[in-house]
Amino acid sequence: MTEFRLAPLWRRFAAAAPTVENMTKDSSQTALLWIVAAGFFMQSLDTTIVNTALPSIANSLRVAPLAMQPVVVAYTLTMAMLTPASGWLADRFGTRRVYFAAILVFVLGSICCSSAHTLGQLVMARVLQGLGGSMLLPIGRLAVLRSVSGEQYVSALAFISIAGQLGPIAGPTLGGWFVQAITWHWIFLINVPIGALGLYAVHRFLPSHDEAQAPPFDVIGCALLSSCMIAFSLAIDAPVPSHRAAWSAGLFALAVASALAYIPYARNRRDPLFKLSLFGEPNFSVGLIGNLVCRVGSSAVPFLVPLLLQLQLGYSPLHSGLMMLPAALAGTLAKRWIAPLVRRYGYDTFLLVNTVIVGSAIVAFSLISLGTPLVIEIAILAVFGAANSMQFAAMNSVTLKDLSHEDAGMGNSLFSMVQMLAIGLGVSIGGGLVNLFAAQWSAALGFRLAFVCVGAITLVSAWIFRRLDDPSGTRVIRGQAAPSAAR
Repeated sequence: MTEFRLAPLWRRFAAAAPTVENMTKDSSQTALLWIVAAGFFMQSLDTTIVNTALPSIANSLRVAPLAMQPVVVAYTLTMAMLTPASGWLADRFGTRRVYFAAILVFVLGSICCSSAHTLGQLVMARVLQGLGGSMLLPIGRLAVLRSVSGEQYVSALAFISIAGQLGPIAGPTLGGWFVQAITWHWIFLINVPIGALGLYAVHRFLPSHDEAQAPPFDVIGCALLSSCMIAFSLAIDAPVPSHRAAWSAGLFALAVASALAYIPYARNRRDPLFKLSLFGEPNFSVGLIGNLVCRVGSSAVPFLVPLLLQLQLGYSPLHSGLMMLPAALAGTLAKRWIAPLVRRYGYDTFLLVNTVIVGSAIVAFSLISLGTPLVIEIAILAVFGAANSMQFAAMNSVTLKDLSHEDAGMGNSLFSMVQMLAIGLGVSIGGGLVNLFAAQWSAALGFRLAFVCVGAITLVSAWIFRRLDDPSGTRVIRGQAAPSAAR
């Protein structure tokens, strides 16, 4: 498990950069790694930078802060739906063209976000931004795979993964600073100069991989799974003022029907979007379900905590952003503990105990109030960040480690879809619970009960991970390097 043995972030960056430089004397290959790392940074930054700015954006657009859920969900759900098409697009139209288009669309979406005057406009702009963001990391990885030799590939991915970890560390603080020092529009406009440099670098340095004879893309299969994800997400928080229960029931039924329809369709299609044989690997099935359930709870935290700090405790946007730093830094430092713990206790025991810690830390957020000492708030955030980081890394590896080389790419694509879906569901469920409880009692109690509920959802995944097969943690993906555990 290569990712597990990497040093903390600042040491890893210092170690990785010379390694990458020494891999080749070809400056274009080094430039390629920086291009992909910059794209990964933009994508990961935009997943977190918005959270601390939501109350300010809501005030500017004259809507309730908790009505801003679609701003996050639209972005993540769009990426979930379009990620499977990225590899096919690269084969069909060429890596450089598609990556150039991805950055361009992402930058245009960012400009549209900064220009939005209504919540609806902002949500549509986030969809456009998600369209570009969905291709940044997959196409970037593919470009590196096609340009870097096999023995250098793991080092290249390690270098790129650093950018993915810098995004969540810088995002909340940077978002809070922009809101407080300038305006919220700059959380999106920051992508324009980065994207402009990226466009030039792609045109100048990215190798031109010619189009291949790509197999026909499974449009019907993608449509069925996309319908399932959209309907399920909307069923959680139906965007209708009346007859909400009926709408939610209907949307949930549509989601189930779309998922069930995919089974016979994939069984009879020669090259489906995702083969049903993937689920024949027990650890993949258990890991996929466990990931979805666990991430629903943990993904609600980055959305709810900044709202709690600003709306209930009176923190400024910058202060609330700085409060997220302990979680991000503790998560980076904790990665070194994963490998020895998994080797000693096995995946099942490690995930059982660590899931309980993650869920308990989420529940502990319900105890934060105006009278809570700052050191207690930081301690809860640090414990959550460290345990959550280890949880993600272990869940990623145990889900994909036993897939064959032939199935690993398809399994990783499906796994990425589930990850993004879980983020959107976490935001929808967390925000919906706060609204539900606040309407019955008070906003303060609404936040407390919401944290208890999403923490309980996370704790359920501990039971799911108990069903892992061969949990010793000694096997790796056959025929390839272990996947990145950065996210």
